[in-house]
Amino acid sequence: MLAGAVPAQVSVLDVDGRAVLLPAPARRVVSLAPHLTELMFAIGAGDRVVGTVEHADFPEAARRVPRVGDSALLDLEHIVALQPDLVLTWRHGNSPQQLQRLAALRLPTYASEARTLADISRTLRDLGMLAGTQPESERRAQQFDAAVSELRAHYAGRRRLEVFYQVWNPPLITINGEHLISQLLELCGAHNVFAGQRPLTPTVTAEAVLLADPDAIVAGWSDSFGDSPLHGWQRLPALRAVREGHLLQVNPDLLHRQSDRVVLGARELCEKLDGARAGR
Repeated sequence: MLAGAVPAQVSVLDVDGRAVLLPAPARRVVSLAPHLTELMFAIGAGDRVVGTVEHADFPEAARRVPRVGDSALLDLEHIVALQPDLVLTWRHGNSPQQLQRLAALRLPTYASEARTLADISRTLRDLGMLAGTQPESERRAQQFDAAVSELRAHYAGRRRLEVFYQVWNPPLITINGEHLISQLLELCGAHNVFAGQRPLTPTVTAEAVLLADPDAIVAGWSDSFGDSPLHGWQRLPALRAVREGHLLQVNPDLLHRQSDRVVLGARELCEKLDGARAGR
């Protein structure tokens, strides 16, 4: 910047449609979600992140950022002590009570929630604007959009599969049609059998899954977590997915985070669903 130059103001609209106005690009950022921390590193602004939450573990450098609690329980005193000029929040992942207490501190905040793949590229661009790294954020957003378009074209016209996506058990939790993972299923030529449910992450019964009789049951799970949550379905051989051996695990670190790496999780999901489609 030239001597005497005045830093330019930056402004974006967050997921709530609220204008986030900063007098200059943020230099001290506290990120209250692992995926937002990941996106800050993706756009070349990882060195601006002075605080984050538990489970922010990608890239490796994110592990060294000081913790200010987890997504549900935040250390507000620690956040204030870090003197952030921007706080990144996760609309669905941070607790409403914590967000209300944070709002009372009157710190500049940007709220994020990705319900669509386009929301991820938009968030990349927004963060680039807020951090002053627009060239890198635009490059990452374009790469992400291109990868999504490639997957969409590759799986267009495939026979549609009916899929039950299992988030947790017990209780048996799934997703509705507004969840990002439902859009990933559509990208792969599949349909979420509980898309019509009203809650974003509804609780369902095994009887409801039997009635839907999906072609495949999918869960985000790693063998390092222990026994697969899908094993219990073997007790219900009447299910088409069980009879045909279409109980599928995908990498939750890729598929469950609203970062641009979700396209890698989508690629794995599509390949496994295509295997089920082919009877493998």
